[in-house]
Amino acid sequence: MGYRRYDDRPREMHDVKCSKCGKETQVPFKPDGERPVYCRDCYQAQRKPRY
Repeated sequence: MGYRRYDDRPREMHDVKCSKCGKETQVPFKPDGERPVYCRDCYQAQRKPRY
């Protein structure tokens, strides 16, 4: 089940560099600079598998 939006506004995206591989990517939140931000590939690789 994905995230569901109830308005028609486009989501504000922020340009970032992946903390793991250095790839340029975009995220739907403003990074706070204290926590790492990952590209889609690195995020999927570091996630714990669901059982």
